[in-house]
Amino acid sequence: MPELFDAIVIGGGQAGPFLAVKLAEAGMKTAMIERSHMGGTCVNNGCMPTKTMVASARVAHMARRAAEYGINVGGPVTVDMKVVKARKDKIVETAATGLVDWVGGTENIELIWGAARFAGPKVVEVNGRQLHAPRIFINTGGRPSVPDWPGIAQTPYLTSETILDLEEVPEHLIVVGGSYIGLEYAQMFRRFGARVTVIEHGERLVSREDEDVSAAIKEILEGEGIAVHLSARDIAVARHEGGVRLEANVGGVSMSAEGSHLLVAVGRTPNVEDLDLLAAGIVASERGYIRVDEQLRTNVEGIWAMGDVTGHPAFTHTSYNDFEIVAANLLDGEVRRMSDRIDAYALYIDPPLGRVGMSEAEVRKSGRRALVGKMPMTRVGRAKEKAETLGFMKIFVDADSQLFLGASFLCTEGDEIVHALIDAMSGRVPYTVIARTMHIHPTVSELIPTLLQELKPLE
Repeated sequence: MPELFDAIVIGGGQAGPFLAVKLAEAGMKTAMIERSHMGGTCVNNGCMPTKTMVASARVAHMARRAAEYGINVGGPVTVDMKVVKARKDKIVETAATGLVDWVGGTENIELIWGAARFAGPKVVEVNGRQLHAPRIFINTGGRPSVPDWPGIAQTPYLTSETILDLEEVPEHLIVVGGSYIGLEYAQMFRRFGARVTVIEHGERLVSREDEDVSAAIKEILEGEGIAVHLSARDIAVARHEGGVRLEANVGGVSMSAEGSHLLVAVGRTPNVEDLDLLAAGIVASERGYIRVDEQLRTNVEGIWAMGDVTGHPAFTHTSYNDFEIVAANLLDGEVRRMSDRIDAYALYIDPPLGRVGMSEAEVRKSGRRALVGKMPMTRVGRAKEKAETLGFMKIFVDADSQLFLGASFLCTEGDEIVHALIDAMSGRVPYTVIARTMHIHPTVSELIPTLLQELKPLE
């Protein structure tokens, strides 16, 4: 017999659980279906565990630098990966358990563990049950992609998820993928004590960023002893003496690297193969991402998709904002769209990169008259006091409207100070207002007004 619900939420990522509770609190009988773990990538094998381990790696790094600050740590710095992992696991378990308790304990929600699939536009099957609802929301997320390199099927490798289970520091970690995920792990494990080699297909690291940002990131990582190889082609891997051997054509020259561990960090794949989207008539892209409109609606009336499964920027904050957009339109009588939000994100190497709005290439392509300001962190008193002067701050402004276009903060606290511009851009505040604003000394943010007072035409 079909079971009737007012709403069904498939997937417990960073949008699904919050929407399920919101729907339930609005009086809707809601089924929350999750296949394996609540909280999605962020809680289980993304933001939360990785940033916990990044924090441990930074402590190790700063302990090795202690003498620069006049501090004696009393001997060589060592890393106990079992303790690092245990600390990470505890934080993840607390968050995931709290989420399960919250959702499962909410009135009007039935939390169902199992793999869901569509049996029609309004019908979902799970664990032999058939659930019907006029509103269905998909939040199944994504997983690491694995390329079909020669030898990959016979070679042990790690992904951004399985590497979190390591209880020992790799002797030599080979990272294939020089973008956000790969670089965070590269620096992290270098600071834990591993030799690290990064292999990147593109001509530069994090190729979506400005060239000066990419160059500075490369310099930062190489400064910590990480080997970086760009323009890699024809990658092949194989087992080698208890570890792995990678061969590639790098810039037209054959190279090989032998390591104890291989991390494959070359992209993400949407979790849609078990859903049977065709049964519901849902349209997806060639790569499997569910197509949605500005309000996260699929082509099928009554079905929405949120988060990484849509193919939009795969960040926790965008997934959560998807929930806010859907809930506002559906329950709060508001009209909200994805285009209302300003692109913003961070890369959590150290120093971090905080990004908002347009890149330099995008500003140039727009054809508008623009102003630019760039300041090296060697000019920032707070950075000098902390002995963290790597990187720079860069801001773009529309010369005619005086509105901010974008910014890159590759610097200490860059992931925090970028919010000053996110807020200014959201409020459409002219840069002249910030340029005349008194900031607190000594901080990194206090140099933003100074930087804005030194803007020059983008040539």
